[in-house]
Amino acid sequence: MALKDIKVKIEATKRMHTVTRAMEAVSAVKMRKTQQAAFDGRPYARAALSILARLSGTHDIGRHALSNVREVKKTALVVITSDKGLAGALNSGVVKRAAERAQAGDAIYAYGKKGYEYFSRRGYDVKKYVENKRDDVPLSVMEELARELSDGFMRGEYDEVVVAYSNFQSTFEQSPTLRTLLPLSIENVRALVEDIRPAKGKWSDNTDVAAPASYETESVGNDILDFLVPRLAAVSLYHMLLESKASEHSARMVAMKSASDKSKEVARDLTRVYNKIRQAAITREVSEIVGGREVLAI
Repeated sequence: MALKDIKVKIEATKRMHTVTRAMEAVSAVKMRKTQQAAFDGRPYARAALSILARLSGTHDIGRHALSNVREVKKTALVVITSDKGLAGALNSGVVKRAAERAQAGDAIYAYGKKGYEYFSRRGYDVKKYVENKRDDVPLSVMEELARELSDGFMRGEYDEVVVAYSNFQSTFEQSPTLRTLLPLSIENVRALVEDIRPAKGKWSDNTDVAAPASYETESVGNDILDFLVPRLAAVSLYHMLLESKASEHSARMVAMKSASDKSKEVARDLTRVYNKIRQAAITREVSEIVGGREVLAI
C-alpha cells in the first residue's frame, strides 16, 4: 500500500473519531436527561399499581370493558423504536421480539421509524405510524394513542393490546420486552413495576402493593372507572416510552464510545504501518545512496 493511501486513511479515521466523539458527548447529555425522566416516572407507575390494586377489590373493575379477558383472535401490537440508528442492537432487538409475537392479521401501531419500516415492508397491517424524534414527548400524545387502542379494544376490534419496547436496566444493559397493555389487570401493571424497579438505589422499593380486602367507590354509574382505567393504560404506555428513550440514548452513547475507541485504535495501527513503510523507504534510499557513492569511489 502506498504511503499516500495510508495517510488518507489515517486522516479519514481521525475525522471519523472526531464525529463519533461529538455524538458520544451529545448522547451522554441526552442519556442523563432521559434517564432522569424515566427514574422520575417510576413513582407514578407504582402509584398506578397502587390505585389498580385498591380498585381490584371491587366487582366493578372486573366488569369494566378494558378489563374484559376474552379469547385472543386479533392483537394490536404497539412497537416502540427510535427514528435514528447508530444505537447498536437496540432497535433490532425490539423488532425481533415484536416479530416473534406478531401474527398474520394483527394490527401494528408503530411508534418510531425503525419499527414502521420493518413491518410495512413485510406486508403487515400498519394502522398508525408516529414519529419518535422528540425526547420531551408530552403525556397527551400517549393519551391519544391509548384512547385509540382502548376504543378499538372496547369495540371488539382487538382482543388484546401488546407493547414491544426496550426496558432500561442500566447504562450498559437494555432488554427488549413485551408487555400486555390491555386487558388491564393488576398482574400486568405489577409486572411493569417489577421491570422498572432498580435492585438498589434511591428508586428501589421492595415493598409490595397488596389489594385491600374490600374497596368501594361512590359515583354515578362507572364514572370513576371510566376515567381511571383509560388513564392507567395511558400512564403505563407513557412509562414504556420513557424507558425506551432512556435505553435509546444509553445504547447510542455506548455504541459511539465503542466506535471512538475503535477509530482511535485503527488510526494508531495505521500510523504504525505508515511509519514502518516510511522508515523502510528511507533506509532503502540511504542504502542506494551509500552504494552509489561506493561505486563512484572505485
